[in-house]
Formats: sequence, C-alpha cells, structure tokens
Amino acid sequence: MSDDRVYLAHIIEMIDNIDELSARGHEAFMATKHDQAAALYYLQTMAESSQRLSDPIKATHPEIDWTAISGFRNRLVHGYLEVNMDIVWNVMVNDLPDLRRAAVAMLQALDSAEPPAGGE
Repeated sequence: MSDDRVYLAHIIEMIDNIDELSARGHEAFMATKHDQAAALYYLQTMAESSQRLSDPIKATHPEIDWTAISGFRNRLVHGYLEVNMDIVWNVMVNDLPDLRRAAVAMLQALDSAEPPAGGE
C-alpha cells in the first residue's frame, strides 16, 4: 500500500498545481498557452497516477469515475491535436475538487492505518 500513498500524494500535488493555473480565471487561462500546456501535463501525470492506484484503495471511493479518468488521460495523450480546452477547463474547475477530496481522504485513511514506528 505504500505505492498508493506515493500516487495519492502525486495526485494531490498535481491538482494543487492545476488550481494555481486556474486561479486567475477562465479568460486568463485561455490566453496563456504555457499555462494550458502545463495543465495538460499535470492532468496527464495525475491521471497516470490514478491508474496506478490499487483496486482496493479505489474501491473505497466508488463515487470517483476511475475509468473516465483513465479515458481522459488517453484522450489527452493520444488525441492531443483535438483537445478542447473548454472541456479541460471544465474538468479542472468542476471535477478535480471532488477527486482531490477523495485523494486526501484515502491518504488520511492510509496514514491512520499505518502502524506506529518502533513496532508498537
């Protein structure tokens, strides 16, 4: 399960990075190609980490559409010339907050289940 911890921390970090990019608003994001490129990279690697989570940890949050996240990643990577940045924006501001909350809850659950150091 330690790998789950690493992937969850990465998911949270990528979402936080994306939040920074969206903080100035839709118009500013759409006008800045480097922010768009960064967001696509963060989304791709975040989705890759979500694919690497164990099935038992994903099962603790069935409200998250893990299959859709995987499909979205594939679309970004393989259909990069046809990416609709309005859809990307929508995912960034509407879907990622729920994923972040779930990832934080999963990470907290893993941390609370971790036996204390020193063998007790």
